[in-house]
Amino acid sequence: MTIIVSKNGKNAHRVEKSNFEKEEHLQEYIHDNPECIPLYEIEEDIRLLILAREFPTDSGPIDALGVDKDGEIYLVETKLYKNPDKRLVVAQVLDYGASLWHFYNNFDEFAQILDQKVNEKFGVGLNQKLKEFFGIDEESLSVLRENFKNNLNKGNFKFVVLMDKLHSRLKDLIIFINQNSRFDIFAVELEYYKYEEHEIIIPKLFGAEVKKDIGVSAEKSGRKWDETSFFEDAAKKLDQSELEILKDLYDFAASRGVVAWGRGFEATFGMKLRSSEFRNNIFTTFSTGRTWIGIGSISQFFGREIGTWLAGEMAKIGVEIPQDKSLEHAYPEFYLVKLNPEQITLFKEIIDNLCKKLEPA
Repeated sequence: MTIIVSKNGKNAHRVEKSNFEKEEHLQEYIHDNPECIPLYEIEEDIRLLILAREFPTDSGPIDALGVDKDGEIYLVETKLYKNPDKRLVVAQVLDYGASLWHFYNNFDEFAQILDQKVNEKFGVGLNQKLKEFFGIDEESLSVLRENFKNNLNKGNFKFVVLMDKLHSRLKDLIIFINQNSRFDIFAVELEYYKYEEHEIIIPKLFGAEVKKDIGVSAEKSGRKWDETSFFEDAAKKLDQSELEILKDLYDFAASRGVVAWGRGFEATFGMKLRSSEFRNNIFTTFSTGRTWIGIGSISQFFGREIGTWLAGEMAKIGVEIPQDKSLEHAYPEFYLVKLNPEQITLFKEIIDNLCKKLEPA
């Protein structure tokens, strides 16, 4: 394809398609410009952060390893059309996925290597980069990392094959795999043009158009929870009295604020304010009864005075800020279903009073 470049409707120039000379140039470009992988065609708000190039596995290095805000893991394999082994690219990226899943059965070890690579590239640690890139707080970071960990442990990956030109047999193979498996494999073709100091990239995505008609596991990390699925999951983990406590908290959250359902392996719901620019959860509860209170984000948004008050109130039911956490980074957790009835009543009173303080009259 030929494109025409002009300035103010004059001095038009015809620009012919260029080529990436080496695969490492293609890798570098994707590492620095992950938005060239058009995942927004799959879901509008997906943003991809490439965390590492040449990530090691015992089957060889993964060209690029990335993550999105939901903790979905992306394995990207780049290949130039002129490469003679381009027909093996799907088998290669699946082999890397199997190796990653098998070799890194310890998430802490995996995260430590990622932290080192992120530091080398961005000058900050893994956690800080995740928070900066996705604009999230400590609470949301914990959810992201939990989903990240579960996806790694279960081998739930998104595979991306990226080439300067896709051949028809590869497109057919990807459509076939996506229709008949639980894998998500996408192919991206990048048309590359260069004019003076400008580079023009036209990405084309293949594979997202396939709608899976097989039974996809309910534990798929990208699922969005709702009232029915949340309490079905909770019923598997709690006894009847604990389940009733969780249902009572949900009813309270729905009547006092706005319920926000989580995404990921872990079933969660949170409570948001009804009318405020503050978009974070006041608290987040898992289907196990584990609950976080967002003192950190509340302190950052509304000020230390309100955060100090909230910390003092939560201390009345035995929920203390860990000593190694500052007020602005405090997200203390506790098991709501283990509290006694008086503590649960007090917790709801604290949240009710907090809402009165934070929401406009």
